[in-house]
Amino acid sequence: MAVRPTVTDAEGFGKELVAASPDLLGSMVKVFAEALMGAEADGVCGAEYGEISPDRTNRRNGYRMREWDTRAGTVDLAIPKLRSGSYFPEWLLTRRRRAEQALISVVATSYLLGVSTRRVDKLVEQLGVAHISKSQVSELAKHLDGQVEAFRSRPLDGGPYRFVQADALTMKVREDGRVVNVHCLLAVGVNGDGHREILGLDVVSSEDGAGWLAFFRGLVARGLSGVRLVTSDAHRGLVAAIGSTLPGASWQRCRTHYLRDLLTFTPKSSQPWVATLVRTIFEQADAKEVTVQFDRVVDALAEKLPRAAEHLSDAKADLLGFIAYPREIWRQIWSSNPQERLNKEIRRRTDVVGIFPDRGAIIRLVGAVLAEQHDEWIETHRYFGLEILGKVDAGNTPSDTPEISVTPEALTA
Repeated sequence: MAVRPTVTDAEGFGKELVAASPDLLGSMVKVFAEALMGAEADGVCGAEYGEISPDRTNRRNGYRMREWDTRAGTVDLAIPKLRSGSYFPEWLLTRRRRAEQALISVVATSYLLGVSTRRVDKLVEQLGVAHISKSQVSELAKHLDGQVEAFRSRPLDGGPYRFVQADALTMKVREDGRVVNVHCLLAVGVNGDGHREILGLDVVSSEDGAGWLAFFRGLVARGLSGVRLVTSDAHRGLVAAIGSTLPGASWQRCRTHYLRDLLTFTPKSSQPWVATLVRTIFEQADAKEVTVQFDRVVDALAEKLPRAAEHLSDAKADLLGFIAYPREIWRQIWSSNPQERLNKEIRRRTDVVGIFPDRGAIIRLVGAVLAEQHDEWIETHRYFGLEILGKVDAGNTPSDTPEISVTPEALTA
């Protein structure tokens, strides 16, 4: 005959209460949970434990032990077993999951903050939980999935989004028993109120035209509109996708990325001189002086480095897209450096993980980081003042903005 566990013995529990044991809270949780499960099991059997009754429909058949992680520590629960059928306390536990909601929140937040699995393990030990594995961290972190998906699929109704920046990050993921590189596509925009917004996030196998095209089509379907200028590097697929999905938008080639490309056509001994010379283009006071200085730099390079001069000349239209807009915002739109700062924060979180178990894990972590950053941007000061946006709308109409034209010469790197 099955013996009821002694942990529910009121006298023993009373002694522990008087002794003020450090494990008192855990013992209380265990007692109450097991008392409730016992009462429910009695109801399923049609009679109380050990009672002889003609109404009995089933009998107890001992207990099975299961660990339950709570804020009071890891509790060994004795779950009643039945002689016929099975019993499981759905109201208390989730099948194949042994943690309460508070612990899920702790682990998910730690995951979001980039805390390593080893440190998460030490953290939950302080909460009284015996051990948590990498797989359990990933499982509990799935608590973030609903929030991230809602953020990724939200309508883009804060437009018009006059300025957009796009970039991609390479991540490692395990697929079919191999570790492969995938690309995390990101887009950030300035909404009609002057605040920055995270517009979209997706993970694709290859940073090609098809991936970027689907990405931008998704943004447009969600409401992306009114785009005047897109800043990015010179990836062919990205630039072509911008031209296909955002008619009327111009393209600004990131000056930082371009300078790195230009220096590959320059002898190492001349690279500091060339870099300094090119930077003078962007130090001018107005659009006319920028154009004049650009031509001077090309002429200066042509004398000593004709190949670099030709490369710079071919990229003129793409590098000087920013001069059509107010001088006050040139620094924010002539490069993707603001995007790079966001990328650095993402890297800080993802480097802790290293190799992701699947693509869903990438979206979960990066999406949570982006959602956090998005909320911070909306709560802080405007990225562009409303007066500046008014100047943009007054000085640039769709007919004034040249459409993107992609040439092999412009994209040579």
